[in-house]
Amino acid sequence: MSMRTMMRRVLATVVAVTCLATGARADNAAWSEPAKPFHVVGNIYYVGTKGLSAYLIASGRQAILLDGTLKSTASQVEDNIVALGFKLSDVKIIVTSHAHYDHVAGVAQIKRDSGARLYALSADRWALENGLHDGETTYRRGTFPPVKVDHVLADGDVVRLGDVSMKATLTPGHTPGCTTWSTSVTEAGRALDVVFPCSVTVAGNRLFGNKRYPGIVADFDKSFDRLSAMKADVVLPAHPEFADVLGRARRRDAGETDAFVDPDLLGKIVVQSRAAFKKELARQKARQ
Repeated sequence: MSMRTMMRRVLATVVAVTCLATGARADNAAWSEPAKPFHVVGNIYYVGTKGLSAYLIASGRQAILLDGTLKSTASQVEDNIVALGFKLSDVKIIVTSHAHYDHVAGVAQIKRDSGARLYALSADRWALENGLHDGETTYRRGTFPPVKVDHVLADGDVVRLGDVSMKATLTPGHTPGCTTWSTSVTEAGRALDVVFPCSVTVAGNRLFGNKRYPGIVADFDKSFDRLSAMKADVVLPAHPEFADVLGRARRRDAGETDAFVDPDLLGKIVVQSRAAFKKELARQKARQ
């Protein structure tokens, strides 16, 4: 997939986020469309839908789950976990990319059904526990089932389960606690750095006069710099089309062994996202 095609898909996703938040009909039906779970690399598995990612990071028969998708698709995530041969009770820890309903609305159900503990950065704790997007937006803030955070993390903390270590890097802007997760895996005898980048799209956030989130512009700038400095052999975002995750799985299954390995991808995504941010910043400034 070309970068131009990928960015068109990214734009379609941003539009869908805004439409759903306002209660309008969204074009992205893929968010609710079932996807067969599959192995990505190392000990990482995809258990989300066709349009919303959820990742299972396994340590033996225990696992960490990253994101829970929509409330209406939480059972799909659970079924995908079981289809891989795990029990729901094998999920010991749930972590999140960011507190927007399309990624965390299913977390309350999965947490309850699995007995897992929820770990999250402090800056997203209020939103998670109140079931409400934080910050001021150009649309009605989305709601989702509130969920208790069992363990509050700080920037740079490492979550460990067995032989799995996942580092939480604060990359705020999209939400105050937007979290980029990173880990290392071994695939075919080769060590790979895996990054699960949090979104750096504006997606309806007010960049000026945002009383609930006055530092939003500075946070976006900091996050672009932080992501630019990260090394990623494999990029696994919260919306799979940002990195053509499902397409890469098909190519891998067709014989392209290194389909998921793309060391330049994260940098390209950051460059495109920063350019889109600057354009939106200028647009909102002109409307003040």
